[in-house]
Amino acid sequence: MNIFVFGSSITSSYWNGAASYYRGIYSNLARLGHNITFAEPDAYRRQQRRDAGDYSYVQSVIYSSPSDLLQIFKQAAGADLIIKHSGIGVDDTAVELATAREIDSPALRIFWDVDAPATLSRVETDTNDPFRFLIPEYDLILTYGGGPPVVDHYKRLGARDCIPIYNALDPATHYPVARDVSLDCDLVLVANRLPDRERRVEEFFILAAELAPDLHFILGGEGWEGKRLPQNIRWIGHVGTADHNRVNCSARMVLNLNRDSMASVGFSPPTRVFEAAGAGACVITDSWVGIDTFFEPGTEILVASSAEDIVHALRTTTSERAGQIGANMRRRALKEHTYSQRSVQVSELLAAVGNRQSAVA
Repeated sequence: MNIFVFGSSITSSYWNGAASYYRGIYSNLARLGHNITFAEPDAYRRQQRRDAGDYSYVQSVIYSSPSDLLQIFKQAAGADLIIKHSGIGVDDTAVELATAREIDSPALRIFWDVDAPATLSRVETDTNDPFRFLIPEYDLILTYGGGPPVVDHYKRLGARDCIPIYNALDPATHYPVARDVSLDCDLVLVANRLPDRERRVEEFFILAAELAPDLHFILGGEGWEGKRLPQNIRWIGHVGTADHNRVNCSARMVLNLNRDSMASVGFSPPTRVFEAAGAGACVITDSWVGIDTFFEPGTEILVASSAEDIVHALRTTTSERAGQIGANMRRRALKEHTYSQRSVQVSELLAAVGNRQSAVA
């Protein structure tokens, strides 16, 4: 199948948490024989901060928006399937309208939501949001998280069908490496500074550092310049894809904090969880419904409901025990949660939707 994709970026992880997800999904769909064109706007300085890597599994198209949109839409019209991901960040409304209605093509149309809680909150807050009226026109809605609450919500808004395709592990990208002593710490958190994440970083990570001044913490991610941090937290800035393994393997434990919207809806393990799992890191995550769908709390992942819980885990979990938990998590991810498996699921869905459309025609 020839697939044309509109997304934020497959070539850069700079201010782009979906990069690992896109790479895992589309590299494996390519291995299954699909031909993929991935179109991303030249925006947010991502093209100046591209990650090293081989992206030859897609035809990468970099466009200027809005000046190039009409030409890009013409190119998309020749595909068998057109996918619009949420959160491109540039002219999303125009691209959503085009992919749902305006591109003159018999292609299947899919909206693939990489932040479903935010999208659904937006269309409920503004009942005149243009995307709300487009939902029934897509042949399928896919999401990368959210589980039953998100599926039910999309269907109430008229979606023909909605299916989660969860984040996963690409073992060729995220794997154990030698520890880097310059990144030695008790706990590392990699998270860009976003409005609905900052409060949770303060309540879990920063407070934990204040409660344990004798322990060492590292904060990675963009946007934290100017933030008042305890002396035992070191900010290291943007952590590119090439550095994920080194950072995850150098900390005694790795913290995952879901954004408010993801935590409230549940069933939303972010890419960071699987990146750390691939490295065999011991992960502490904030509590959210559906964790046990992916990993067993206590033996494959540690769960914390407060900064006090995080400090308790740091003080009572030996390095040997942390290593065993990390190994257990990696084993489970390799068995059940790889992008190879997710992409087979997607490929089968595409075939089923295509067959339904052919039968109707």
